[in-house]
Amino acid sequence: MSQETLTGSCLCGAVAYQIDGTPNKFFHCHCQRCRKASGTGHCSNILMMQPEKVNWTQGEDMLNRYQLPGAIRFGTCFCKNCGSLLPRIAPDGSIAIIPAGSLDMAPDIQPQARIFWDSRSDWSCSQEQIPTFSEYPE
Repeated sequence: MSQETLTGSCLCGAVAYQIDGTPNKFFHCHCQRCRKASGTGHCSNILMMQPEKVNWTQGEDMLNRYQLPGAIRFGTCFCKNCGSLLPRIAPDGSIAIIPAGSLDMAPDIQPQARIFWDSRSDWSCSQEQIPTFSEYPE
């Protein structure tokens, strides 16, 4: 994989970011923590090890962080105004975990795996096909 600049923002537009580096992994995580944090069946996260540059281009003062007590590898970063999940940067800068839904552009990397599959909710992402619609169904 090659170096890439990922840009994104929150739903209300108060927070925007740019992260330069090489995206290493792209996972759909079905663990209970990700489901609770997102309110959905899984979180879609891009992992960038050793990001070269992290720049909050707008609204860094609007960021709020939550670290789950006792969790080594779980926390969230979100906009104080709209609650959108935003990238979490390790305190030592060693990793950026970027919620794919916060991106304002399509990344070069595609999802590689569904992780914590055995933890998924029964109603989430089954193997059976269900109808799809471009917008709301009639």
